[in-house]
Amino acid sequence: MNRVQYLQKLQSEKFDICIIGGGASGAGCALDAALRGFKVALIEKDDFASATSSKSTKLIHGGVRYLEQAVNNFDLAQLKQVRHGLEERHIVIQNAPFLAHPLALLTPCNSWVEGCYYAIGLRIYDAFAKGDSLPKSRWISKKEVLQRTTGLNPDLHSAVLYYDGQLDDARYCMLLAKTAAEKGAIMANHLPLLGFEKDERGKLLAAQVEDELSGEKFSIQARLFINCTGAHADFVRQQANPELDLRIIPSKGVHAVLPLHTLGSTDTALLIPKTTDGRVIFAIPWEDKLLLGTTDTTYSSDEEPCLEKDETEFLIENLNRYLAQPIGLEQVKSGFGGLRPLIASDPGRSTKALVRDHEVEWDVQSGLLSLLGGKWTTYRLMAADAIDEACKHLDDAERPCLTAEQLLSGAEDYQAEAWKTWPAQTGLDASTCEHLSQKYGSRAHTILALLDENNTWRTRLHPDYPFIQAEVIYQIREEMAVKPRDVLARRLRLEMLDWQATIQATPMVCQLLGLELQWDDAKLQQAIEAYQHLIAGFQAKI
Repeated sequence: MNRVQYLQKLQSEKFDICIIGGGASGAGCALDAALRGFKVALIEKDDFASATSSKSTKLIHGGVRYLEQAVNNFDLAQLKQVRHGLEERHIVIQNAPFLAHPLALLTPCNSWVEGCYYAIGLRIYDAFAKGDSLPKSRWISKKEVLQRTTGLNPDLHSAVLYYDGQLDDARYCMLLAKTAAEKGAIMANHLPLLGFEKDERGKLLAAQVEDELSGEKFSIQARLFINCTGAHADFVRQQANPELDLRIIPSKGVHAVLPLHTLGSTDTALLIPKTTDGRVIFAIPWEDKLLLGTTDTTYSSDEEPCLEKDETEFLIENLNRYLAQPIGLEQVKSGFGGLRPLIASDPGRSTKALVRDHEVEWDVQSGLLSLLGGKWTTYRLMAADAIDEACKHLDDAERPCLTAEQLLSGAEDYQAEAWKTWPAQTGLDASTCEHLSQKYGSRAHTILALLDENNTWRTRLHPDYPFIQAEVIYQIREEMAVKPRDVLARRLRLEMLDWQATIQATPMVCQLLGLELQWDDAKLQQAIEAYQHLIAGFQAKI
């Protein structure tokens, strides 16, 4: 993924499809379209997975909450959403097994009646999950519950154990984009849309963009433009056709990150089925931390959503009801907020009542195709629906979707246990070797080869975490990282795990970026100070 070369191609070539947005839906569309033989461009105003697609609960699931709403309200749309999610769950895991895996979850029960209710509900959930290999749910005793999660309050009656999938969302999106690039798609991050060029009838001819790094402005020509900008879809829709009504109601969800020992488990998550606002929340082991979330509130600000003090207190209050030893705000290591792109026909409706399904919209006036709504688990179905519709407007030939069996970059020849021989071969510690295997799959060998180019690149970015300098070099050369946040938030995830460690690692990451991208001392210092200031601002809010 060479950004300089790609920018030249974006300016000089004409494309069949130009995708606006580099999140899960945009990268998914790019891969799908490239596999069908289209000439594809993708532009992203910030970085791949920089918004909603890196701020999820990291679950691949049908949605237990949606199932309960569907049954209670006889809502077929909710049932359809659950079925789609569970059908896709095994495909997401299968296509990148180093980034996605099954996850055990406990739903605590306070009585025999609650146990029956949740056990029956999760059996129905199992019934929708046809064709995958995840274990089925079962009702387990208090003794087994406390053996699995020693940090839980022993006053509970029992629990229902069930399974869903878990993924590293931002890295999964990154590899969708990388795989699309390897299949011929041309793309660039930090390339915001300024507007469109149109013909005399109002049809879109080109996208006007600006390179955020150089300030250069240019146009990208394509036969069809697809809007995959999630919670910001209305901005692009109205750039294409100002007469279009607003369709998206952004809903803010936040997560707090706690020490892993809080729950007393390294491999079993907790689903809290009853909260004061009527949602469920999850406490999930992730990257040797405990991820606690999420919330659901309408959001209208243009500022980046982030974790606030009152939201943190809400999450911790609801978790403490199930813990043997309650925790406080001082335990929070990091946190983040994201926006769900909910579609609403009734703007006054509560966001909690809206279905997380998707819609492909064709604007006859401008010729813009918009992929609206959806969630991570169904990104592939969303992309397939969008490219199916694109085919109707581009040619008459039927081009089938090929993404169900397309392994992502790093999944080819991946061997889960191969990393165990690397410490002896490379001198790296076991935790770093395991980390490289789990984040890059078979492409980890490219990172290991960098150690021969510069032996100092084996140095950790922070003593408490397994990330090494060679990863940053790889991410700059192979994954289009150009800013410290590209590295620390999306490709390494340290910003999501530990704010203080992120501040401490920033100078080293910036020095590596400066080395590869030829920054002068002033630009280097500015990058360090700006990013550290951003993270300090997040800390101050809680």
